Amino acid sequence: MSDTPAAATPDPAEKPAAAAKPAPQAKPKPPKLEDKPFAAFIAEDFLPGLRKGLADHGLTPTSLDLIQGERPVVGGSCWMVCGELPPGRRFWLCFNEAAIQSGKTIALADPGTEPSLIESFLIDEKRITLPLLLSRLLQRLNGQKWLGGN
Repeated sequence: MSDTPAAATPDPAEKPAAAAKPAPQAKPKPPKLEDKPFAAFIAEDFLPGLRKGLADHGLTPTSLDLIQGERPVVGGSCWMVCGELPPGRRFWLCFNEAAIQSGKTIALADPGTEPSLIESFLIDEKRITLPLLLSRLLQRLNGQKWLGGN
């Protein structure tokens, strides 16, 4: 007999240990537009989208800005998207807080007048999105017959 150990015969039921593969990394989802900070969302997404929506109706706003100031008609400080359309029609989309999910109101004024009525805006919607905000504001302005003949 020899003093050298016999070579071990591999057991066919035994599988060789596979090299450990790193777990596939899930690609991070880009944040939703609506999760951006309020001012960035309004400036980078909402206002350009609104300008495009108005342009689709042949209108170029005289002014379109996000400001913090006194809410029309009822007072109180809030964030507002203030717009003016030719020939001097004005609107204020007011946010109770610096968040698109917060309560919203809208006020409108024809040329040469001050707003006299403030209305709730998107009060029944559970999730506010950019397309929803844009479509409903344009729908409301169209209801005033500000976007062309109906």
